[in-house]
Amino acid sequence: MNTAKTVALMAAMTALFLVVGFFIGGQSGLVIAFIIALGMNAIAYWNSDKMVLRMQGARPITREESPEYYELVENLVKRAELPMPKLYVIDVEQPNAFATGRNPENAAVAATIGLLKLLTRDEIEGVIAHELAHVKNRDTLTMTVTATFAGAISMLANFGMLFGRGRSSSFGPIGTIAMVFLAPMAAMVVQSAISRTREYEADKLGAAISGKPLALASALRKISNAAKKIMNPNAQASPAHAHMFIINPLFGINFGSLFSTHPNVETRISELEELARSISAGLELQPESSGPWG
Repeated sequence: MNTAKTVALMAAMTALFLVVGFFIGGQSGLVIAFIIALGMNAIAYWNSDKMVLRMQGARPITREESPEYYELVENLVKRAELPMPKLYVIDVEQPNAFATGRNPENAAVAATIGLLKLLTRDEIEGVIAHELAHVKNRDTLTMTVTATFAGAISMLANFGMLFGRGRSSSFGPIGTIAMVFLAPMAAMVVQSAISRTREYEADKLGAAISGKPLALASALRKISNAAKKIMNPNAQASPAHAHMFIINPLFGINFGSLFSTHPNVETRISELEELARSISAGLELQPESSGPWG
């Protein structure tokens, strides 16, 4: 997503935040929500990536800990013509990954231990290339801002339920109750629509970066199957960040298509397989059958 789209998203989320404030406290609530929103916009721009990494339990990984992984990422960033991102690992067995950062110069890529253990080297390349595509498309800021505001809107709506029942509530108890449910749903719709679109774009660009669309397709199938069986406790505790992962990390939760944070996995795989068929026969497309570093 470009800068204009990021600004538009922040404006939309801010407007929704102000509406919730107005529902809770009328004009006074609107003013207070506006002041809070200004601070949140600044925090979201400068610090939301750090907040997401911390909430997901990500820790920095050094070259000494995993030289093969560093070499893999370095090769991909050269192909993508990007700066080297900071690398993090999450001590969770569910295979998954996400990227964050306000721009390519301040990007970070986080992968779970489960992803590095379960996937082959080619599949890991496909996943990291997908995350680098998010960085190159400059939509990592959009992802983190969306997560920050979605969580804040839900929190503010809950405050409205607790404190907005009296005379300070502009629309009375019925309006307050409606706001408690509708505001988070509206935030989720915006969040989900943006997420589904960016995943398709990142799949396509990621396949171009790695040159192995079938490896990414294989990785998506493995991650999706594993996510249905293995819980990611950090993601469960912070569901507003689920849209940032390459595959929905929430265990045992199924959303309708309107609220789904990710496109249908089989559709993504089909598009990657179609992309592979369009690539010249000289490119290596099949994922390796050996382990990650075999």
